[in-house]
Amino acid sequence: MTTAPTPLHTALSLAASGVPVLPLRRGKVPFGNCRACKGNACGGRPNMKTPGTCGCSGVCHAWAAATTEPAVIASSPWAAAWRQAVCVGYHPGGAGLTVVDLDDAAAVAWAREALPATRTVPTTRGEHWIYQGTMRSVNDVRDGVDIKSLMSYARWLGPGTGTMTALPDAVRALAVKKPSTVRSARPVATVPALAGGGECRHRTPVYLERGVAMAEQRITEARSAVHTTVYRTFLAVLSTHGRCGCLTDTHVTRLFTAAQAKGESPRHCTDAWTNARTALGM
Repeated sequence: MTTAPTPLHTALSLAASGVPVLPLRRGKVPFGNCRACKGNACGGRPNMKTPGTCGCSGVCHAWAAATTEPAVIASSPWAAAWRQAVCVGYHPGGAGLTVVDLDDAAAVAWAREALPATRTVPTTRGEHWIYQGTMRSVNDVRDGVDIKSLMSYARWLGPGTGTMTALPDAVRALAVKKPSTVRSARPVATVPALAGGGECRHRTPVYLERGVAMAEQRITEARSAVHTTVYRTFLAVLSTHGRCGCLTDTHVTRLFTAAQAKGESPRHCTDAWTNARTALGM
């Protein structure tokens, strides 16, 4: 009689192949932050390559806790979580992947007509379509369809079948345009528009361009504490321009490029960005 692998065994196997993993508890959701990290009181983990940067070595900060380090996965702080885990989660973006989560038969039928074939994994009610490449994660891009990639997690349901193909423009387009019957997906770093219907001054091209250029310069000129400088710069940009929808993927890419030129990894950038959004309540 063959014994099914435990979540910990599955996690270690995935990590060995370069897939960042984390335990999921009942409800298929991440474990809550520890007391020291509750409410992001620790300031987040801007450097996820060094476990415990926030002062905690536990399974904190949801998707950002995902790791490929076997010593962390099997460590004592994670042990209790694995004993309670009902399944394994993973960070698609950290593995260079994008998951199109099709929640029901209607969504699957739509994908078969609208999207290029790729590797598929059956779920309880639908399918996961997995593409090679990353993008920002967006929920409800249309009825029954979510996109999970950067700054998100997905449930591991097996390797799937079929040949994985490159992330197509048809999937990227879903993040910026949706059928009118579904509420509009928010662009990167967007929160509800200003009340009162007045024109947003941040949409003035010169004002926005100056702000982004100054942020790029601040990062470029950093001589020490680069992690902190990147985080604080992202925080400043979001606090000024993040509440009116004026930031676009192009602006965010410029900031990430400046940070990576100073030695930050793409993952460091996404962690700092999401931590800044969390700190501002976005």
